[in-house]
Amino acid sequence: MRFLLVEDNPDLARSVQTRLSLDGHGVDWAASLADAEDHLATASYDLILLDIMLPDGDGRDFLAAHRRAKRDTPVIVMTARSAVSDRVALLDTGADDYITKPFDFAELEARVRAVLRRRMGAAQSLRSYADLTFDPLAATITIAGEARELRNRELRLFEILLAAPDRIFSKGQLCDRLFSAAEAVSDNAIEVYVGRLRKKLEGSTVRIETVRGVGYRLTSQ
Repeated sequence: MRFLLVEDNPDLARSVQTRLSLDGHGVDWAASLADAEDHLATASYDLILLDIMLPDGDGRDFLAAHRRAKRDTPVIVMTARSAVSDRVALLDTGADDYITKPFDFAELEARVRAVLRRRMGAAQSLRSYADLTFDPLAATITIAGEARELRNRELRLFEILLAAPDRIFSKGQLCDRLFSAAEAVSDNAIEVYVGRLRKKLEGSTVRIETVRGVGYRLTSQ
C-alpha cells in the first residue's frame, strides 16, 4: 500500500517511513501542508498519516478541506492532544482514527491495519477467497491446510489484488500502490513479485492472470 505521511519532524518522519517500509508499504513524506497538497495532486494514496501542528497551518483545517472536497482517503491523525474533547473533534472532522504522541510503532501498525481493513470492508483479519484463506497479520495464505508465508511486497501486492478480484491492474498502477515516489523502480519489479506470488499460489484454483498489454488480475478457475 502507498501512504502519505504529513509530519514536520524529520526524525519522526524517517522513523515512521522506515518502520512502515519494513511492512512492505511505500511511504511518501510531506513536511508541510503545501507539500502534502502537491503529493495529492500527483498520486493516489491508500492512507494519510497526518500531524496537527505544521509550519504552514493546522492539520485539522487540512482534514476538514480534505473531506469537503469529497476525498475519501482514510486519515489517521497523529496528535499530542490527549483530551477527550480533542479526540472527539478530530473524529467529527473526518479522521478515521488517531494516535497520541509519543506512540509505540506497534500501536501505529495496528491502527494502520485496522483502518485498512475497514477500508476494504473487512472487520476480521482473515479473508477467504475460493479455496484459500489469507491472513495479513500472519502474512500467510493457506491452501489445502498448508500455510505459505508471504514476504512484505508479496503481501502488499496480494492485498491489492484480493481487494478487487477480477479487476485489471496495470503495472503502473501496481507500482504506484506498492512503492513511494522516492523509490526508483521499473515495471520489471512488478513482474518479479507477480512471479513469486504465482509460485505461492500453486495448487490453488486462485491465480494471477496476465491480460496481455493491459496488466494483471486475480481470478479463480
